[in-house]
Amino acid sequence: MEAAHAEGAFTGQAHDLSLLLKRNCSISPSGLWRVFVLIALVTLGIGAGFACFGAWLILPFAGVELLVLAAAFLVVGRHATDCERIEFAAGRVRVEVRDSERTAVHEFDLSRAQVVLGEGGGGIRVWLRARDAQLEIGRHLDEQSRAGLATELRRRLHGKWDGERKT
Repeated sequence: MEAAHAEGAFTGQAHDLSLLLKRNCSISPSGLWRVFVLIALVTLGIGAGFACFGAWLILPFAGVELLVLAAAFLVVGRHATDCERIEFAAGRVRVEVRDSERTAVHEFDLSRAQVVLGEGGGGIRVWLRARDAQLEIGRHLDEQSRAGLATELRRRLHGKWDGERKT
């Protein structure tokens, strides 16, 4: 799993915090497609060279290779901009979750919101919960960063660590 990072500092008052959590992508989707085109040109060039010398069966295998590579690049490219934005404003906690091409916005009442830690298959998991609604946050962060996120959000929400853990 690739590491992720948080843009924005834990600064300011609880009511003006904005935090962007996203994947640590070293290449943009457009850059990824440029790399794919370069790989495709090299692969097809080598295949064409072998075909000129009579080894034409290399071209179908090169085509299959490029199809599989295109599928992998498509999956990576679709999720390169996944992120979570957490904002505190006007007595509400607003969480915008972007996953592939979908964007969902969740709002929680600041006075009733709480941060809950739990253990899952990937280690520590963090939920933001208010009444009957709950949302997992920090899914792009490593375990240590999730714990830090939970601590800071709890401090911002209630000014204390309430120690509640979800099982």
